[in-house]
Amino acid sequence: MTPTTTLSSSELMQLEDRYGAHNYHPLPVVLSKGRGVFVWDAEGKRYYDFLSAYSAVNQGHCHPRIVNALVEQARELTLTSRAFYNDKLGPYEKYLTEYFGFDKVLPMNTGAEGVETAIKIARKWGYEKKGIPNGAAKIIVCGQNFHGRTTTIISFSSDPDAKGNFGPYTPGFQAVPYNDLTALKAALDNEPDKIAAFLVEPIQGEAGVFVPDEGFMAAAAELCRERNILFIADEIQTGIGRTGALLRVCGDCNCQSHCEQQATYTRPDILILGKAISGGVYPVAAVLANDEVMEVIKPGQHGSTFGGNPLGCAVAMEALEVIRDEKLTQNARALGKRFRERMQNLVEQYPELLNLVRGKGLLNAVVINDSPESKTAWNICVSLAEHGLLAKPTHGNIIRFAPPLVMTEEQLEECCDIIATVMGKFAK
Repeated sequence: MTPTTTLSSSELMQLEDRYGAHNYHPLPVVLSKGRGVFVWDAEGKRYYDFLSAYSAVNQGHCHPRIVNALVEQARELTLTSRAFYNDKLGPYEKYLTEYFGFDKVLPMNTGAEGVETAIKIARKWGYEKKGIPNGAAKIIVCGQNFHGRTTTIISFSSDPDAKGNFGPYTPGFQAVPYNDLTALKAALDNEPDKIAAFLVEPIQGEAGVFVPDEGFMAAAAELCRERNILFIADEIQTGIGRTGALLRVCGDCNCQSHCEQQATYTRPDILILGKAISGGVYPVAAVLANDEVMEVIKPGQHGSTFGGNPLGCAVAMEALEVIRDEKLTQNARALGKRFRERMQNLVEQYPELLNLVRGKGLLNAVVINDSPESKTAWNICVSLAEHGLLAKPTHGNIIRFAPPLVMTEEQLEECCDIIATVMGKFAK
């Protein structure tokens, strides 16, 4: 492959270090091209991508159908703002609500915007529909959550890096331990008339791919329903096929199809989507709810210049069609099972190095048997990159593995062989 830049990887990294804010700590790899499950660096070396832009490119890098939808729409109309109607937004809203089974959608651009939107809708619903005294609404969240990095969202974060020295913080949130129904019930029973919503990730991705007990989501939804509290599912990372279900919140239904038959008992009152809804080609997010909830939003009360733009609408519709047509949800389910089998073999083979493997579908993590302050997971990821596979640590001693859902069984086995080779080196 011919390099796409005349600058070396070292020179490009120096440019970012010199002119960019130091708000990320990337692996020392400079990527310049992506196709499917592969990415190439500035020198032309090919890698398997096992992060998928934090699950934004479920459909694979530069999927030709999605890119073509972007190019075709870009030739016609890119942005009108919501000051006017456009010919893509209405069809997109109809498509999206029917795809996921809701009455209404409020289009936004990023996951964090989606979470902020859901919070605003929930509070407004609490005041206008539930009768919570103005300014008294509470939202219950889970510890170790990751919903974004806006000022409001970090106010209920337990990550000291995300939260430290950014106060004063937004009030109105109470955290309970994740996957703890007893603690959740106690929180919901404490002044339930003032609680507007419970906000939760069906799997905590950034925290290290923590998977709750089977039935936890359904039971949490029922607790909320009994108390007239909105159940909000943040499926920004877990949605769109990543976990082997179209939505992880309905994963307990064990639906073997595209998941049109979503189990009603786990269906959220508000659903937040982002990342893979556009296949990584363009920033798109969406908040979905039924009329009784969404109708609290009136003109001028919330919006975005770019939200619902024609370009994003065209891209998102094609990206979701790819998920359906290529049966990527089903592929994630099958390959994820095989991946965890291979990783469990490594855990049993190298117990001094590897603690456990966990996950659903193709959202998985391997926990390194070392402290979060150690460099072991980072060094393993550097070695994996040298062997042609890109992954990234989270919380120090956890490596998240999340390849594009277009991966084949043969490619997965090759990647597992690479991981086995590197783990064997570190176990010696």
